[in-house]
Amino acid sequence: MSDQHLSRIHGKAGARRHFRYFDYVMVAFVVILLLSNLIGAAKQAQIDLPVLGTITFGAGVLFFPISYIIGDVLTEVYGYANARRCIWAGFFGLLFMVLMSVVVVNIPANPEWAMASATYIVDGKEVTAPNQAAYYSIFGQTPRIVFASLVAFWAGEFVNSVVLARMKVMTKGKYLWTRTIGSTIFGQGVDSALFYPLAFLGVPGFTLNMVLMLSLTQWIIKTLWEAVLTPVTYLVVGALKRREGVDVYDDDTDFSPFAKTDAV
Repeated sequence: MSDQHLSRIHGKAGARRHFRYFDYVMVAFVVILLLSNLIGAAKQAQIDLPVLGTITFGAGVLFFPISYIIGDVLTEVYGYANARRCIWAGFFGLLFMVLMSVVVVNIPANPEWAMASATYIVDGKEVTAPNQAAYYSIFGQTPRIVFASLVAFWAGEFVNSVVLARMKVMTKGKYLWTRTIGSTIFGQGVDSALFYPLAFLGVPGFTLNMVLMLSLTQWIIKTLWEAVLTPVTYLVVGALKRREGVDVYDDDTDFSPFAKTDAV
């Protein structure tokens, strides 16, 4: 990716600059983060692969890595300070989601609705359950899952962003693939080591060995996803940089998660 037509700016300047597409990227980041945690985190998926055999993994791993890729794009294109804003936006979005889930799940239900039975298709089989029981089985664990997500996401995403930003300065903007994959190895390592134990350790159906295996496979799959989607990352980064007309380098940036934007 050629940067000969891009203006190099420092992290402080990037933090104060208005970008044309930044808001759209931030919305995509937050939406994918929320949906991945709400829909996919609690389900254990299982597939049979040649040579590897049966693999068990959290279903959310299929889409959640896209938020990490967008996080890489945010840091690479818009700088660490702007990525930090998105991380905090995602954090408070998750916080509101768990608050809403606690209120909605526990508010008294209409008895007629709660006890009425509905039929659902689960793994190709019909399952009948009362509405309230089915509702609780889907959203009842959301508080614990999202608490784990808050901790794992916050720590992992900041590690990912800091590593990528520092590597960009070290490599002088070259070898983007080393930054995206390298930052994912560290960021996803922290995320995976925190999320599954906090979310599922001690929950019926989740043994210690299963939790450790899910953590390991989640880390491997997410890192592989990052490597596989590297060409897509190159295309998105290149397109955004050309349209924004700048290339942000965090060589004057305060990497504290709590630093103010106007004092980067």
